[in-house]
Amino acid sequence: MEHSTLRKGMLLGIGNPLLDVSANVEKDVLDKYDMIPNNAILAADIHKPLCGELIQKYSAQFIAGGSVQNSLRVAQWILDEPNVTTFFGCVGDDEYAKILEKYARSNGVNVKYQCNKNEPTGTCAVLITDKHRSLCADLGAANTFTIDHIRNPENWSCIENANMYYISGFFLTVSPPTALEVANYALSKNRPFIMNLSAPFISEFFAEPLMELLPFIDILLGNESEAEMFASVQNFGTKDLKKIALKVCELPKKNPNRSRVCIITQGPDAVILAQNGTITEFPVEHVPEDKVVDTNGAGDAFVGGFLGQLTMGKPLDVCIKCGIWTAREIIQKSGCTFEGKANFNV
Repeated sequence: MEHSTLRKGMLLGIGNPLLDVSANVEKDVLDKYDMIPNNAILAADIHKPLCGELIQKYSAQFIAGGSVQNSLRVAQWILDEPNVTTFFGCVGDDEYAKILEKYARSNGVNVKYQCNKNEPTGTCAVLITDKHRSLCADLGAANTFTIDHIRNPENWSCIENANMYYISGFFLTVSPPTALEVANYALSKNRPFIMNLSAPFISEFFAEPLMELLPFIDILLGNESEAEMFASVQNFGTKDLKKIALKVCELPKKNPNRSRVCIITQGPDAVILAQNGTITEFPVEHVPEDKVVDTNGAGDAFVGGFLGQLTMGKPLDVCIKCGIWTAREIIQKSGCTFEGKANFNV
């Protein structure tokens, strides 16, 4: 890798920093909390005892989490040079925040947290059942992020310094004005603005801020269930993922200098790339069942590998192949974790 092409702060991400509380459970625990495998929800009153139960009864692990922060950690693994990425999000003034910052910085991410002393750091209960995962996020302090944080001169300089910007659909539940302000800045400088659909409920229940932001989005990522929900809410009239990806690319766009790219992952099935009216598919090499530990970090890892290569200026096919590689590596470990050097080769 040519490190000379890299510099600090090239990739800026904004999202919800959460401490994952991860445990292997039986299906009856999912039923108890009205949860289903391979889904993500926001915590309601019924879920308040969940993290405590995972810690007390199931020997839960603490893992640094939050979708965007995870992806930046993986991107740093690929980039192999510290502080190429910067992360904004809000945490509490507590021990969980210290754990999060320690993990993120140890992986090379320059975290610039906003701190809310009145709210606890957010958590995400990760219930692993037969190698599938179900997520329940209690955003806590993450839910209180304010636009003032990015307007702080020191933080705004990070936005000015970045070459590209990545935001999660999850963040639209927190501060759509922040997302729009960064998107407008990216547009004014002709820099890529990238977003992930994150979960089906974003398209279903936060369609208004999503569609307000969509014209700014240069690259939209999502998995098959997220893409199908988006298509349903937007009345595309099809469940064909290739047609959905093409239709996403045709939606209104503000920057005529960049044609929109849509990427849809399908777990072990081929990744779909739509660009300029054309579909390209990228096969996913099979991971033997006995090697799969859990699928919790697969989506975040795919994005991390993709963004790592994109930051280095690599073409989209290389970015996607790296995303597939990182996802395959990380489903063989617990949570979004990795070790050693990333030895991805095209």
